[in-house]
Amino acid sequence: MADIRFDGRVAIVTGAGAGIGKAHALELAKRGAKVVVNDLGGARDGSGASTAAADQVVNEIKAAGGEAVANYDSVSTMEGGQKIVDTAMDCYGQVDILINNAGILRDKSILKMTEAEWDAVLNVHLKGAFCVTQPALKVMREKQYGRIVFTSSMSGLYGNFGQANYGAAKMGLVGFMNTLKLETAKYNIKINTIAPNALSRMTEDVFPPGMAEKMRPQFNVPIALYLCAEEMMDSGMVIVMGAGWYGRTALVVSPGVCIGDTQRDIAAEEIRDNWNKITDLSSAEVAEGGNSIFKLMEPLLK
Repeated sequence: MADIRFDGRVAIVTGAGAGIGKAHALELAKRGAKVVVNDLGGARDGSGASTAAADQVVNEIKAAGGEAVANYDSVSTMEGGQKIVDTAMDCYGQVDILINNAGILRDKSILKMTEAEWDAVLNVHLKGAFCVTQPALKVMREKQYGRIVFTSSMSGLYGNFGQANYGAAKMGLVGFMNTLKLETAKYNIKINTIAPNALSRMTEDVFPPGMAEKMRPQFNVPIALYLCAEEMMDSGMVIVMGAGWYGRTALVVSPGVCIGDTQRDIAAEEIRDNWNKITDLSSAEVAEGGNSIFKLMEPLLK
């Protein structure tokens, strides 16, 4: 089979100064893409700024014979997002690929979390994805082509103690994707989400001894690159991964139970008496969209 290549393509990778984002940027460039390496250069909690991280990645790409340009704008404002896309347009004249990877952590249990700690994390992860994706989509729509990857997390999909802000933002990205895949389908723009697990500056104190060294950032790259490939025709997938394992995760819905006749009131006691049927997932199916739910209501809607 032919190699997956990105010759002639322009990719933006946010938060590409280290960790998973850096790994994405290096491999995209190795396979022929021109890469905008975006990184604010701040600390893990988002404080501070430096050009060093993005510059180092660009230098590595150029030393290997690739093409790249650095961008140091914050993803958390519309102005910053537009400037990131403008960097791609000014330098390379197009945007074909966007990997929304930038992120910070402000971990705190919910009763101790401040409004600022909540806002800071959502501003980077969730609002940041919006701020960069919207201007990128405008370019992609004109070309009738684009591949976008959002970066979610196990914390968003399944929860993690002390990460209410981070988890809310990461699950929000799945909702964002589910709507965008519908709005952009006719433009040949494919949008998918990865939930990577890897050792990075954001997770260096998370993994137990003996596990961390097996969670290499590079193991998350192959799936991201395939989702960015021209041959990728799926949209709306959520892929979880780590240490070389990859699997799709999805919302599922139980067969449930129809109560009443759409006319009479339904009592709380009827919910209680049918609770096991309502919550039984033994015959659950993937909920591909809202229509999946309405099909389960058909006996009542006929």
